[in-house]
Amino acid sequence: MEAEIVLAYKTVRDAEAVAGAVSPDNAEVPRGLSVKTFRRGNKVLTRIDCESRLQTFIATIDDLLSAVSVAEKSLSAVKSR
Repeated sequence: MEAEIVLAYKTVRDAEAVAGAVSPDNAEVPRGLSVKTFRRGNKVLTRIDCESRLQTFIATIDDLLSAVSVAEKSLSAVKSR
């Protein structure tokens, strides 16, 4: 199974902040799973390849989106100060 998730932001700086916040998730993943996040312009792209169970695939996407949500809320809080 594979997925590509593309998130667009108003600025390159915002995309850079979100990509940087979720990129540590790329470091250690179970065998048979690949998660790569990078920034291209004002977009954050994540590619997920999963050779194991559907539950692992869904949980990985859920974890990624949760991390993105936290990063976006943090970014919003910093901007409002």
